Amino acid sequence: MTDKPNKSMGRKSVQVSAKPQELMTGKPQLAHAWTAQVITLFPDAFPGLLGESLTGKALKDGIWQLNATDLRRYGVGKHRNVDDTPSGGGAGMVLRADVVANAIGDTRRRAKGRMPLIYLSPRGVPFTQKIAQDLSEQDGVTLLCGRFEGVDERVLDHYDIIEISMGDYVLTGGELPAMTLIDACVRLLPGVLGNSDSAIEESHSNGLLEHPQYTRPATWEGHDIPPVLTSGDHKKVAQWRREMSEKITQDRRPDLWTKHSGE
Repeated sequence: MTDKPNKSMGRKSVQVSAKPQELMTGKPQLAHAWTAQVITLFPDAFPGLLGESLTGKALKDGIWQLNATDLRRYGVGKHRNVDDTPSGGGAGMVLRADVVANAIGDTRRRAKGRMPLIYLSPRGVPFTQKIAQDLSEQDGVTLLCGRFEGVDERVLDHYDIIEISMGDYVLTGGELPAMTLIDACVRLLPGVLGNSDSAIEESHSNGLLEHPQYTRPATWEGHDIPPVLTSGDHKKVAQWRREMSEKITQDRRPDLWTKHSGE
């Protein structure tokens, strides 16, 4: 799988609120807002922290919009079952193909433009700053949040779903990874960060880890701010920051340094 998702689709509006159903009603669709569609068993989890700080303000201002699809609504039978035992035996439960497919179908019918369909999965391609940048330049994303032992493989194959991993560990579901992915993309949208240079200078934006940051007081617990940062010489400051970024990357992430230096 390549580092750049290349699927398509669309959009929906919301206001900042603790209750997703309130988010999904009462406002017209925003034609030019970046859109996050989330298919989940826990729609009440959204927007969560995405409704706070800069992402929350951007949501309120209509720079991006959120639509949470409740997977339980598509459950089967009296109890709206969404899962069943694994074929071949084994522990846990697996989300049913028919249930997930119906939720995907309804959600994607509300999508417009270029919106990759993504399943948050530990076996997916590792999420990177480049992927976040690529996704932020689409019209939005449709995110499928797994639970239990995962999703019936036939759904993933049928829709040719992109699988993305937030790291080499396992969580109880895809909701936290979904929020992480959305946050990483939204902060790159024009008008979200107060200073456009922030996204350029931070970790991973140029393949290196970020240099150390300092602020007042000038001396704290016997530790001084490096003199070069208070020298007023912008050229020397830039050089120092570059050198520190390179040193930290070499020391802490030799894998990134090797990739960056082309060794």
